[in-house]
Amino acid sequence: MERLILFDGECNFCDRGVQFIITRDPKGRFKFASLQSDISKNILRSLDTPKDLDSMVLIEDNKYYIKSAAALRICKQLKGPWKIVYGFVIIPRPIRDFFYGIIARNRYKWFGKKRSCELPSPEVRKRFLTDGN
Repeated sequence: MERLILFDGECNFCDRGVQFIITRDPKGRFKFASLQSDISKNILRSLDTPKDLDSMVLIEDNKYYIKSAAALRICKQLKGPWKIVYGFVIIPRPIRDFFYGIIARNRYKWFGKKRSCELPSPEVRKRFLTDGN
């Protein structure tokens, strides 16, 4: 089953998160697309997501997960000890999302915005959905 992660393509922290996931997902189960792309906007519209999303989005089985739920579900599927992070799911979502929101609101201030995009290797590039494919 393929999983799609929509991320803020302008955010340094988000980019590092994508690189982190790629490294720990050697089977390539996760695909990626920038939230700023038309393909992401069309996908989000088709799933009837909230209009003001300021969060990473995980799409699995035509369902979407945002904020801490997305992050925890992703960790659960990564190689290595990251699976245990999913245990934080026992913390009530409003509390988890409160802390997620602090990072999300400050991500540009703390980590900066990307000025240019790195060109990934052809193997990794296949994992990114673009408006052209």
